[in-house]
Amino acid sequence: MRKHSVKSAAIVVGVLLVAGACGTNKTETGASGGACDTSKGTLSIGVIAPQSGGLSALGLGIKNSSQLAVDEANEKCTVKGYKLVVDTQDDEANPAKGAQAATKLSSDPNVVGVVGTLNSSVAQTVQPILSQKKIVQVSPANTNPTLTRGEAFATAPKRAFDTYFRVCATDELQGPFAANYLVTKAGKKKIAIITDGKTYGEGLAAEFSKQATKNGATIVATEKVGEKDTDFAGVIAKIAASAPDALYYGGEYPQAAPLSKQMKGSGLNIPLMGGDGIYDDKYISLGGGDGDLATSVGAPTDKLDSAKAFVDAYNKKGYKDAYGAYGAFSYDAANAIIGSLATTLNGGDWAEGKRADLLKAVGTYSGTGATGGIKFDEYGDSTNKVLTVYQITGGKWNAAETGEFTG
Repeated sequence: MRKHSVKSAAIVVGVLLVAGACGTNKTETGASGGACDTSKGTLSIGVIAPQSGGLSALGLGIKNSSQLAVDEANEKCTVKGYKLVVDTQDDEANPAKGAQAATKLSSDPNVVGVVGTLNSSVAQTVQPILSQKKIVQVSPANTNPTLTRGEAFATAPKRAFDTYFRVCATDELQGPFAANYLVTKAGKKKIAIITDGKTYGEGLAAEFSKQATKNGATIVATEKVGEKDTDFAGVIAKIAASAPDALYYGGEYPQAAPLSKQMKGSGLNIPLMGGDGIYDDKYISLGGGDGDLATSVGAPTDKLDSAKAFVDAYNKKGYKDAYGAYGAFSYDAANAIIGSLATTLNGGDWAEGKRADLLKAVGTYSGTGATGGIKFDEYGDSTNKVLTVYQITGGKWNAAETGEFTG
């Protein structure tokens, strides 16, 4: 938080300096060596994601990748007359902090859109705040289906917030995709499920359970752990009594990794599988081991031809932190906002009255991103449904299967 506060202050100073230059026909050097006209001032792309705490490894990749998209847009003079800046707010993976971040960003008339959040539970508090100000939000990582289609998403979908979009596949696809692999490919038939009680973990595990049962597996035990838990001996003893041959975990790597390590240390040597919330190198460094599995959204970034330019540019920037599971998606989310903003303004001036036009432009946005084609359906969901199963072998995540859930 301290580091973040210093950066926020630096951004504010930067904004003031640039704003002070307005009216002087300020120009900045573009990529071709030419000058970008930034005489109309600055516009901000907000980022809401954890910059501190247990999930910061994912959140820092989101911030850096959004910054990369903004830097490239400024080099190309994409939004005529304006310089774009990134305003990052640390939500600490906490819904209350996320609400504070959304309130702060929505009080700034120069914030044109927001990339985020990482956590579905944080998105639930952020969505209504940004919606009240008609601020477009594009998440690179939220996978809970209710965020776009409501609680009855499977039977009576209804869009709750027309300001909300996402560029990743959702859990009613990710959970079954995992179940198909674990049951029909890996041959696991007696599966225990542990969840962390949060929106993401509960929803993902529920979708996994339905498909695993449909595939002929038996859910032999169901338990919960707390977000702050570090000793899992009690819950491991409970599931061990049912002799499972695999564990599915609905939650994130700060709990999943030590759970896996303690489970195997207790003699219950079975694979732990989770969703995109555990797909990070942090899972391995915190105790996840060979044989464990995870699904994540999209195809492997380092194998995608469409992502090569993103990966090369990210590495050239020399960021201290990896782009992680959502870097390419964050880059695409930011570019969807930037491209739509350029279309909306078309050389004109930004004003509050432009927000409705920007929302419409994002809704009809179509582009080729690092993760592939970027488009949204009538609910704001991505039309890209690709998922990947990863398995740890030799101390590294390796792709085992990439595709779409087809039933």
